Amino acid sequence: MPNFVEFEFETLAVDIYGQPQEQQHRSTQCLVEDLGEGIVLELVGIPGGTFLMGAAKPEEGWHPSQSPQHEVAIAPFWMGKYPVTQAQWGVVAALPQVNRALVPQPSCFAGKKRPVEQVSWLDAVEFCERLSLHTGLNYRLPSEAEWEYSCRANTQTPFYFGETITTDLANYSGIDWEFEGRICSKGSYGKGPAGGDRRETTEVGSFQSANLFGLFDLHGNIREWCQDCWHNTYENAPTDGNAWMNDGDCSQRILRGGSWNSGPRSCRSAARGKMELDANLYDIGFRIALNL
Repeated sequence: MPNFVEFEFETLAVDIYGQPQEQQHRSTQCLVEDLGEGIVLELVGIPGGTFLMGAAKPEEGWHPSQSPQHEVAIAPFWMGKYPVTQAQWGVVAALPQVNRALVPQPSCFAGKKRPVEQVSWLDAVEFCERLSLHTGLNYRLPSEAEWEYSCRANTQTPFYFGETITTDLANYSGIDWEFEGRICSKGSYGKGPAGGDRRETTEVGSFQSANLFGLFDLHGNIREWCQDCWHNTYENAPTDGNAWMNDGDCSQRILRGGSWNSGPRSCRSAARGKMELDANLYDIGFRIALNL
């Protein structure tokens, strides 16, 4: 059975220019699942509540797929403090197979504390199924609504830091990318500064500042799979926080959070993407969710 511990963490807000402003010391409950070999999975308790999902047209980077904004009620659940790491993946990939084989070390950027990447949606589901069978708990991918609610953590700004973001706070591409003389990806957001471009993943938790729920690495580093099938807009979307599985394209699944390979617009709390469920790229991973 998992252990429950009190987890203390620091949060940081920035002004419209990306300068650090308010810093808070907070604490929350953390569930710790011991996988053996000195490796644990940590999940943070996400309180229930309601929030406004999606983005309004004035938000920089807005896309029609992020509308209409709609209120969603979320029941309490547990969410991975970090994306699943390569060390965690290796332990679970060695557990008995449920439906499909898993590559023990699929990642392009090797490192035990780096997020696992180059895993498909099908691989991520297999990971959850093996972990569930091993622990007796129902581990799963978060729904898209749960992911955005957890990322926002009671904020409505483009990022949980505030109106902008910097590469001192997250791992994304902070430079302008040009194609045929036109900027196709902007490295700065709003009135914030441009920054660096690491061109690889970083160890989870490297930036130390969590959101108000105690989660890390939600903006950048890797794109994260969600349960839901793809829908072009939020018309008729569920409002209960459950994964949206009907009337959509279930050959493509939701990706959230942006990555080291994304500009800041794609790392916003409301930004969403899609990929075929068997796709595995060097900037795609996942984090886990749990109901008790």
